[in-house]
Amino acid sequence: MKSIAALSFLVSLLAGSNAFTAPIARSAVDDFRLTKLSSAAVANVETESVPRSDLAKRDRYIATNRFAVRKDQQAKFEKRWATRKSQLATLPGFRYFHLMRRVQLQPDGTCVYDGGETEEEAQENYVSFTIWNRKSDFSAWRKGEAFKEAHGGTSIGAFLTTMIGSAFVLRGAPRPAFYDGLALTAVKPKETPETIDGWRQVDADGVNTLPVECFAAMEKLYIKSDMQAAFEKSYIQREAKLGEATGFVAFSLLRRDGQAKGHGVAEMGPNEPNYVGATVFKDRASYEKWNALHSDSPSPTTMWNKSPEKVFYEGTLVISSEEGP
Repeated sequence: MKSIAALSFLVSLLAGSNAFTAPIARSAVDDFRLTKLSSAAVANVETESVPRSDLAKRDRYIATNRFAVRKDQQAKFEKRWATRKSQLATLPGFRYFHLMRRVQLQPDGTCVYDGGETEEEAQENYVSFTIWNRKSDFSAWRKGEAFKEAHGGTSIGAFLTTMIGSAFVLRGAPRPAFYDGLALTAVKPKETPETIDGWRQVDADGVNTLPVECFAAMEKLYIKSDMQAAFEKSYIQREAKLGEATGFVAFSLLRRDGQAKGHGVAEMGPNEPNYVGATVFKDRASYEKWNALHSDSPSPTTMWNKSPEKVFYEGTLVISSEEGP
């Protein structure tokens, strides 16, 4: 069965269903100096513009990759990330990264991994989350040698080894999604995790999952196309006072980039959100303390195609620039 899974996975990759693979293995922010960006224009690699003139300009560019990790393979998947070859932190335009595993919140304050039982439920049980200063910075990395090294593309042998290894931990090929980051609010960290040659050096044994380093609340928003401009205006103007909250790291309203192109990039599905409110805190307790005072809906229901959905993640392998997100 494992051989069949590996073959099916490899066929799906070669058929063009994936842009980013699982990585190839290698043999405090309570300083409340708030950075509130002004949504200045950021270059689009191809057009230097946003999709519509009435929409907000992006502050950052966010690249995500959504994985469906097989049952009981979490630690092995995380080890592949922890031991990968990557120069990420040294690259021009890099701002922030973490790897997220989906969790369910328990009444006693703990979190339980939410892997999903079926293949559909397993989608997005892990997500990589990278913030770039500009879309052009992300595109330069994606086309360069650092991307090939991180994804096993330095030789056909390394590529095939990576693909086959990924087949044993993933249910199908990863699904990349890219976003314009709007209304970014962040704090400059007092200190950042140490990296060597651009990547974290952590102990990963493939048996135990990595320590929790942050907590992320991702609110999926389904906004009507003709209401997008009004929605963005109301969302950006709201006063959430996030920068004053204990343990706050960053927030951005993510708008799905429908102009994104490249091998493996599929069109947004009809049931996917066109916006995501991404909030990152140091831990769940800090998030819940803030959320208890700011749980109001971000937009009128008349703007929705359907009700918002909140999904929670524990973050690990945090990497940050000195400036923060």
